Amino acid sequence: MLLIKNAKLFTMEGEGYIEGGDVLMDGKKIVTVGSNLSAGDAEMIDAKGSYVMPGIVDAHCHIGMWEDTIGAAGSDGNETTDPVTPQLRGIDAINPADFSFKEAVEHGVTTVATGPGSANVIGGQFVAMHTYGKYMDEMIIKEPLALKTAFGENPKRVYGGKNRLPSTRMGTAAVFREAFVQAQDYARKMANEDESKRPDRDLKKEILAKALSGELLVKSHAHRADDIVTALRLGREFGLRQTIDHCTEGYLILDELKRCNAKCILGPLLSERSKIELGNMTFKAPSAFYKAGVPFALMTDHPVIPLHFLMVEAALCVREGLPEYEALKSITINAADVIGLSDLVGSLKAGKLADVVMYDGHPLDTRSHVTTVIASGEKVYER
Repeated sequence: MLLIKNAKLFTMEGEGYIEGGDVLMDGKKIVTVGSNLSAGDAEMIDAKGSYVMPGIVDAHCHIGMWEDTIGAAGSDGNETTDPVTPQLRGIDAINPADFSFKEAVEHGVTTVATGPGSANVIGGQFVAMHTYGKYMDEMIIKEPLALKTAFGENPKRVYGGKNRLPSTRMGTAAVFREAFVQAQDYARKMANEDESKRPDRDLKKEILAKALSGELLVKSHAHRADDIVTALRLGREFGLRQTIDHCTEGYLILDELKRCNAKCILGPLLSERSKIELGNMTFKAPSAFYKAGVPFALMTDHPVIPLHFLMVEAALCVREGLPEYEALKSITINAADVIGLSDLVGSLKAGKLADVVMYDGHPLDTRSHVTTVIASGEKVYER
């Protein structure tokens, strides 16, 4: 057993922090959270003067898919040979030896959603994984976690350059719709009680059918307001369990996002405006979402922003009007909730995974250091 004592404790289960808070862990799970806890046989960490919070969660990145320092040889995130590739699995390309995983751990990021990029209309499957471990299979939290889809500039640029469909936004929507209609037909035929009348197994349609049934989350890459609305329209048409990822111009259509109960993952904000659809990018967006009552998470889109700068991005959002506690929620419990993992990670609560991070100052102060990281009850980093 492991007991952290006397911390300034952000549980992310309520407002503010507990002064003199304790966390008791046994094995991979949290046993209890509170004050004045004791456990005679537990290893104790005295956290007096330190801040303690849940492990940080990045709800959208590509860590391990574009390997640090390697360049083209380590670029495995986009299969730009077919605009519809739902059968691709991120776990088959992720290198857990990528140095970025070590940096993530050292900066308190313990859980990530990572997978294919946005070159294809339907790009493949994301995985939720811990950032600590030696082998990919032992780092997995949930696989597949989500199906990556993309709208806007990227698919039309990639395939327009090849002089093939889709080269327009109309084409992107049409490719998306056609793939899901075919998957609907496939699912109906596979449900036939007479096995002899079922079609041969089709990996593409099988994954799309899981998205249609709600078993698989659909991540929809969309920056511009019209692309966000198109993604939401198609999501409604097929009854998809959906997130809007990036959502750069979402602050311009907050009434529509609220009406649709959209789940949004904002970012990356600590980035250049590298293409036209990022023209309205602003650090003020998260504050606008908060004031409008539209829940959101923040992301790095690593390697666009190196994963270990997620807390820095949150701090810059505070500078532009986002309350401190909401900034912390956006990279912990909100991030876990939007990808469907809030029963496991994102807050310090009995029964959840023991992912805990200790700081020598306030987490949002960029001068603060991570001093200890515990992942699934195991001490994986000490400064």
